[in-house]
Amino acid sequence: MALLVNKFDYHELKRTTIEGKRHYLDSNGKAVPSVTTILSHMKDMTALNKWKKRVGNAEAQRIVTESANIGTITHKHLESYVEGVDRPKGGNLIYQQAKQLSDIIIENGMSNVDEVWAIEQSLCFPGLYAGTADMICVHRNKPVIGDFKTSRKVKKREWIEDYFMQCAAYALAHNELYGTNIDSGLIFIVSHSGEYQEFTVEGAEFQKYTDQWLNKVEQYYKAN
Repeated sequence: MALLVNKFDYHELKRTTIEGKRHYLDSNGKAVPSVTTILSHMKDMTALNKWKKRVGNAEAQRIVTESANIGTITHKHLESYVEGVDRPKGGNLIYQQAKQLSDIIIENGMSNVDEVWAIEQSLCFPGLYAGTADMICVHRNKPVIGDFKTSRKVKKREWIEDYFMQCAAYALAHNELYGTNIDSGLIFIVSHSGEYQEFTVEGAEFQKYTDQWLNKVEQYYKAN
């Protein structure tokens, strides 16, 4: 089991909603958009809208809600595992599936995590944006931003660029606030049918997604 260490004096940020969009109060008390708010604002919704039209709004909403619930409980399992506390208990199918999916991530991914600095930690880049990183850790002797994902199907690398930009956003914020030099991200993904995937982004590729993220931040503020 990875060791949760108190390496930094982390602070929690207050969440708020402005015009239906998630914001946080940054370290100076200023309301700034969340990372997901910025990414959603700039996202091409064509494929998603086609899918909703194909399956129907009611079925699409059912699938989205079920997937969100599975993801939320899986995250809670992983958070509890890292903190060394009792994991969620529940007998319904969603709780059972979340337990199985979190076990797969623990067995396949967490075994290579040397130590965890924080789990479900809010971070901000003052004046620009904020959000909650799934995990800040040392993986194979290298500090990384870790992100847990559940998915209805196996992913291809080119489908998850937003995940890489999320990692870049949180790395920038952590480096700014805590004087670190995190320059890589790690995505732990498990499909609902149990296939495990791991994607690492580092080096020049990580810099590419850092630049893309900063461009999205700039576009967001120009549009708002």
